[in-house]
Amino acid sequence: MIASKIEHIGIAVKDLQEARKFYEQILGLECYREETVSDQLVKTAFYQIGNVKIELLEPTTQDSPVAKFIEKRGEGIHHIAFETEDLPQILDKLDRQQVRLIDRHPRAGAEEMQIAFLHPASTHGVLVELCETNRG
Repeated sequence: MIASKIEHIGIAVKDLQEARKFYEQILGLECYREETVSDQLVKTAFYQIGNVKIELLEPTTQDSPVAKFIEKRGEGIHHIAFETEDLPQILDKLDRQQVRLIDRHPRAGAEEMQIAFLHPASTHGVLVELCETNRG
């Protein structure tokens, strides 16, 4: 099995501080981590709800993938992330199965995870992120 659980749901937002007001003041959630992921050109805020996390993503540049997503589609669900193990092996397997990969090799993501994205053309229109806890 490739995915062991939903790790988080990524939501693209124009203004992280404004979006946080809804999640905190209206929904009553508590942000447990905020960080800038320079490789991804985003600033993030994380919320835990049950066994799933919500990751708010604010672009840090106008040409970042998240900024382009917001420009094309508006704010909203950006991706669904699944927890996995042995990400390099899984990416090789998916490549052999002709799944279109955005990332052929894992890269650094938020919360010190190794991540890789699968192209929506191979996932029925959903940007899928595979995440692995960095054990190094």
